[in-house]
Amino acid sequence: MMDLAIIGAWLEFAVRWLHVITAMAWIGASFYFIALDLGLRKSPDLPKGASGEEWQVHGGGFYHIQKYLVAPDRLPEHLIWHKWQSYWTWLSGFALLVLVYYLGAEFYLIDPEVMDLAVWQAVGISLASLGLGWLIYDGLCKSRFGGHTTGLMLVLFVLLVIMAWGYTHVFTGRASLLHLGAFTATIMTGNVFFIIMPNQRIVVADLKAGRTPDPKYGKIAKQRSTHNNYLTLPVIFLMLANHYPLAFATEYNWIIASLVFLMGVTIRHFFNTMHATGARPYWTWVLTVILFITIMWLSTAFRDRGEQSVSDLPPVAQQFAQAEGFADVHMIVLGRCSMCHASEPFWPGLRWAPKGVVLETEADVARAARQIYLQAGVGHAMPPRASVMIEDDERAAIVDWYRGAAGG
Repeated sequence: MMDLAIIGAWLEFAVRWLHVITAMAWIGASFYFIALDLGLRKSPDLPKGASGEEWQVHGGGFYHIQKYLVAPDRLPEHLIWHKWQSYWTWLSGFALLVLVYYLGAEFYLIDPEVMDLAVWQAVGISLASLGLGWLIYDGLCKSRFGGHTTGLMLVLFVLLVIMAWGYTHVFTGRASLLHLGAFTATIMTGNVFFIIMPNQRIVVADLKAGRTPDPKYGKIAKQRSTHNNYLTLPVIFLMLANHYPLAFATEYNWIIASLVFLMGVTIRHFFNTMHATGARPYWTWVLTVILFITIMWLSTAFRDRGEQSVSDLPPVAQQFAQAEGFADVHMIVLGRCSMCHASEPFWPGLRWAPKGVVLETEADVARAARQIYLQAGVGHAMPPRASVMIEDDERAAIVDWYRGAAGG
């Protein structure tokens, strides 16, 4: 019979799979419609109310697309709404946040050296920050800054920098960048759910009632859609960053995250300009490379890591440290894992611990009990067989220790 750790790992895998699929669909649709909108051309035979058209070829056929600036005179019977890609991306992402960072808060979310929090406090701060972020962003868009595109973007960038700094002073480095991505993704999905879709429903209702729709609803929706377009690339980076200690385990991780948002602007500006005018502002790529080199330089400043004792661990981790067989498992990990998973790895070519997981002290091993069990106990992913040998009885010792401590 499978234990809860294995079931949880597979559930996490399934939800992550769903998250990647729906994110691909949402991002693809976003990029497509921005490119389509910027590439529309005028023609003398456009129907009344149409602002532009575009011919495309794909999959062996031709597509003739026309855009109405407000709405057509007659509402078509078959109208496709693009919304569920966004909704399912956020829902699956939030489910992952719960499975990995809330249920595994003592390992992934909380760093006592940054802020000594109880699990409920860390989860509460996480949830509050996501909701508050949307309210602040939406308020800014509806304020006097809303009508000034450049000014609004600068204010929003300052907000993101503040959040980047704030998260790194509350959570682990890994959780900080992940939360900044979730913060941004919540804004993006909020744009779809609270602004873009309701505005489109107002236009549809006006058409059905025989009223002329107000163009302001389309203008507002377009502004929010443009914001989403520029935020997409940074969100992807932040979601990937939790796999790379060079991004999250550095003293300047919040600055790295801030520069990534600028890279999102420079990259999207190139493609948006190309689709709109045909021009190719290659200077944006020069600036992008400079920003990326700066990020690479900042990534080498790793944080000093204080030593945590077993008595400082949360009760759940202490349970594993006090379980039968822990001393043997600690010695196994020191002999088989710590040459790589160390503050200063001994393995040639490694400058940091893989995934930022350090396994040197008893406290380190107790906190990482579930990961050690899954990776080196029931699974044989670690240590790599071509590099370090681990005996079957050592893997069995890890399994017996974990299951004994977990109660089964």
